[in-house]
Amino acid sequence: MKIGIIGAMSEEVEKLKNEMVVEEKVDRANMTFYHGELLGKEVVIVTCGIGKVNAAVCTQILIDRFGVEKIINVGVAGGLNKDIYPGDIVVAENLVQHDVDDTVFGYPLGQIPRMDTFDFQCDEELVEKARNAIDKIEDANGFVGRVVSGDQFISETEKLKFLGEHFNAYACEMEGASIGQVCYLNSVPFVVIRSISDNAINGSHVDYEKFSPLAIKNSVAILKDMLSVL
Repeated sequence: MKIGIIGAMSEEVEKLKNEMVVEEKVDRANMTFYHGELLGKEVVIVTCGIGKVNAAVCTQILIDRFGVEKIINVGVAGGLNKDIYPGDIVVAENLVQHDVDDTVFGYPLGQIPRMDTFDFQCDEELVEKARNAIDKIEDANGFVGRVVSGDQFISETEKLKFLGEHFNAYACEMEGASIGQVCYLNSVPFVVIRSISDNAINGSHVDYEKFSPLAIKNSVAILKDMLSVL
């Protein structure tokens, strides 16, 4: 089995790369893909960059160039549920692109026109393995639910409240749903995992300098645990 791992932060990729046997380094679309072995599994690890287009291009390269059979994406998101706090982790059950708006033609907000699905479902087995990995992490609560994505950095509390309520979403970020769309179109199982950096709904936040090392540590721990059981 060949597994693609998409990291949001270069530090995540660097830590994993230092523990893997790199057999090939490939540069494509201004991204560097590290292909090799980690914990006895064949993996391709890459940082995709910010935004839906970067994430989609990265995902398609993983599928076309490297033939990955599963994709795991880790990164950071803002919380949209009042019970979620910085340091907690959300595993996406499904994802929606909240900035797709063709409501003028009668589509619901978030529906991509002429697609046969509203949301992009994560693989149940990968979701379960991610959830089990989170249970082993101290001082972090795990949640499973919808994540919404858009090419917008949203700081307005009212907009965040709207997204949480309208989509019944747990977290908001900028890449996951586009990864989900590409995986859906290619019939590749995937999961999206997000460390929560802040939550305007309950007014909680943490300094990024304090949060970043924790998010990286947790992401690496989750990925390693998942690889050990896949």
